[in-house]
Formats: sequence, structure tokens, C-alpha cells
Amino acid sequence: MEKLAKNDFVEIEYTGKIKENNSIFDTNIPEEAKKLELDIKTRPYTICVGQNMILKAIDEFLLGKETSKQYTLNLPPEKAFGLRDRKLIKIMPISVFAKQNINPHQGMVFSFDNLLGKISSVSGGRVIVDFNNPIAGKDVVYEIRIKRKVIDEKEKVKSLLSAFLGRELEFDIENQKLKIKAEKGSTKFLNLFKEKFKEILNLELFVEEIEEKKRRA
Repeated sequence: MEKLAKNDFVEIEYTGKIKENNSIFDTNIPEEAKKLELDIKTRPYTICVGQNMILKAIDEFLLGKETSKQYTLNLPPEKAFGLRDRKLIKIMPISVFAKQNINPHQGMVFSFDNLLGKISSVSGGRVIVDFNNPIAGKDVVYEIRIKRKVIDEKEKVKSLLSAFLGRELEFDIENQKLKIKAEKGSTKFLNLFKEKFKEILNLELFVEEIEEKKRRA
């Protein structure tokens, strides 16, 4: 059976668990998410192997593996979400929250300077906030099923656009040229990925800027 190599595209199913209590913290399997009432958007997940579209340790693990098989990957904190860092535990004045009309309490999760923090305690005028990843310092286990190898070129492009841009765009492929339709002013940004499309898919990227459609009132 063919083994996966760098720049192969595969659709995978995965479930991530904290090893010490076997609790699921991430999955793209609808049945698992629904069963555990997890607030996770589940979807088929297509990645390009070796292009860091998933946790690095998983990306490296997939090299040389076979499709239509299920694997178990045990990861220590250093290979998963890192060790806990005491420097990421901050003491903040309660006035910071008051200015935002937030009443802080233990267990609350909020965003501050694009970082997610969890309030550990509130005492007097001080709030202790932990900005470590919630899974930091924990051994984790991933159950990964490689469903299939993706061959269709358009499906490959869609997965890269989702990874690079986080959204879908109209495109056509013809004579090794990838023509993307995007809103005005986006050419410079999209051209940042020109070399990646060339390296991974051997496609020359071109951008056609179009007028945004006006929304109906």
C-alpha cells in the first residue's frame, strides 16, 4: 500500500484526549462532539502533509503512514501544547475589567491583547489570569484515521485556501494556472502565497480582482 509523502493531501478524522483522564478536548468527528456536547465545529479535514497545517508532531507522524488505517499517537507536553510557563500567569488590577464593564470571576475565559486568558482567582482589587494554553503541561493522545488520499486538484486548492485564508474563494485551474477571483486590493496579500502554490501544486497563481457585491438592505 502506498505510503504518505511530503505534499500529499489526505482527509483525516482525529480525536485529541488528555491522557490522565481520557477527556476529549478536540475532535472533528460529529458523533463524538455531539455526544460530549462540545462546542466544536466539526468538518472533514483535508491537509497537505509536511506543510504545518496541523500540530507539528502530527504532521511529522503522518509521513510514511498508510491510508485507510487508524493510528494512536502519544505526545508529551513538549511535543503537544508546551510546558506551563509561570510568566504567562499575570496579576491584573480589577480596574482593567471594570473599564470594560466586565465582572471577573473564577473560571471566566476572556480575550486580552489577542491572547485567551482564564481567571484563576479574584481577591480584593487583584485578578490572577492564566494565559497558558489550557492543555499546556499535559500528556495528550491523538487517535487519527487517515480516511483517504485526496487526488482532485480543486479539492487540494480549496484546502490550501482554507488553511492560508480561512475562507473560500472562486477559482479556475487551466494549463497549470490557478486564477483566483477576489475583492479589490487583495492581490498583494494573495501573492504572498504564490510560491507555496507553485511548490505544492506546481500551479502559477494569478489574481482577478472583482467588485464586491452590494448587500441588499
